[in-house]
Amino acid sequence: NPYLGAVIGMIMINPALQNAYTVATEGVHLKQPVFFGLYEIDMVGYQGHVIPVVIAVWLLAFIEKRLHKIVPEVLDLFVTPLVSVFVTGYLTLAVIGPVFVWAENAVLYGIQWLLTLPLGLGSLVMGGLYAPTVVTGIHQMYTAIDIGQLAEYGVTYWLPLASAANVAQGAAALAVAVKSKDKKVKSLALPSSLSAFMGITEPAIFGVNLKHVYPFVCGMIGSAAAAVICVSTQTTANAIGVGGIPGILSIKPEYMGSFAVSMLAAIAVPFVLTVLVGKRKMAAEASAVTAGGGAAAESAETEGTASSVQETPAETKSAQAAAESGAKTMRAYADGQVITLAEVNDGVFSSGVLGDGLAIRPENDTVYAPADGKATALIQDSKHACGLVLDNGMELILHVGLDTVNMKGDGFSYLVTEGQYVKAGTPLIRFDREKIRKAGYPDTIICVVTAPGNAKNIRMLTGMEAKAKETEIIRYED
Repeated sequence: NPYLGAVIGMIMINPALQNAYTVATEGVHLKQPVFFGLYEIDMVGYQGHVIPVVIAVWLLAFIEKRLHKIVPEVLDLFVTPLVSVFVTGYLTLAVIGPVFVWAENAVLYGIQWLLTLPLGLGSLVMGGLYAPTVVTGIHQMYTAIDIGQLAEYGVTYWLPLASAANVAQGAAALAVAVKSKDKKVKSLALPSSLSAFMGITEPAIFGVNLKHVYPFVCGMIGSAAAAVICVSTQTTANAIGVGGIPGILSIKPEYMGSFAVSMLAAIAVPFVLTVLVGKRKMAAEASAVTAGGGAAAESAETEGTASSVQETPAETKSAQAAAESGAKTMRAYADGQVITLAEVNDGVFSSGVLGDGLAIRPENDTVYAPADGKATALIQDSKHACGLVLDNGMELILHVGLDTVNMKGDGFSYLVTEGQYVKAGTPLIRFDREKIRKAGYPDTIICVVTAPGNAKNIRMLTGMEAKAKETEIIRYED
């Protein structure tokens, strides 16, 4: 019940609890005995934390589901929510929260130890690992490190590292915004990157970088590189302040130049890595389902040569009226709704780097050849995709589902052999839709033109219900 989950979240930040942000400066105000005086807990809220509430709501769901089974229906509406929230709330404040706080403190002590390692090795590690600690919420406790260093040394080495980590994640998100062709991705990635540059990384991390994984990792690498520069130049701050680029306001004047250099590294390294790794990742995806693996890269480099266009049903009618007599077509490779690549919401296909195309949300369990051609690059380990080379040199990828390569062929079977020449409508792949869904993956079937060959004026006909082997979905001219 999402409403009960919200109640648990509100319990964890109830105003009766001390605000977690004040602990580092004020200490713990109040303790409370639990389990009949067995031990005491700190009455502190969980602002900024992620893991405790995830565990708490999992526990809530576990308890609630079992109560629904054993509580009489006449009492279920009253007893189940009350008992679920009471038990979960008590265990969260008495066990889950304190255990997590202990883990946080252990991490903080470990960080302090790392920062004392010679040759800047500790800073290299922490620069790289800062972003993952944001995911867990541990970063909310880093004020203790700043305060401790200011008290002992009169300066803090931590703020420059934190600023570099913020900027690095922002640069990775910016690279996603620049390279992506999906308007939704751009509209999220661009403002998220600007926010990270100003010191707030959560939108970039949770909304963009973690979703695609490799930008997050590239950001970690850039953060580590910038941290090494900060430590090697002894860059320090005079006070606690905002992270990101505005962090320069807290930097000692003599180190502002070296801080600026570290910020440039934090921007350049993740941006370049994200672009390069993204291209390689997409090219690898293409090479897995196209002969020789070079068609996708070539298609990406020569983007626009095929003059491909997405069409809605209304535009399709006008296109049909204006189509030249020599126009050729491809038929639907499955029953179902035809959608644009942008609606697939996948970093590789939606960006269009592999090439233009479309997708079908299937209503059957078979992929058919959309045109005459040669079946290529059958992936025997996973059997989830098939390449097709048409007579005019056009190359296609037919890819069943998203991330279904992880199923390692379970629920998939090829109906053709490598190099076999097939006619339009020939069955290519059979798949188990139920297994795909149970594995947690979308079963959308994607078709991408990775190389246009001799074709031109390629048009994708989307936004309609298609019948396999009958409905026109792609029109082109040779």
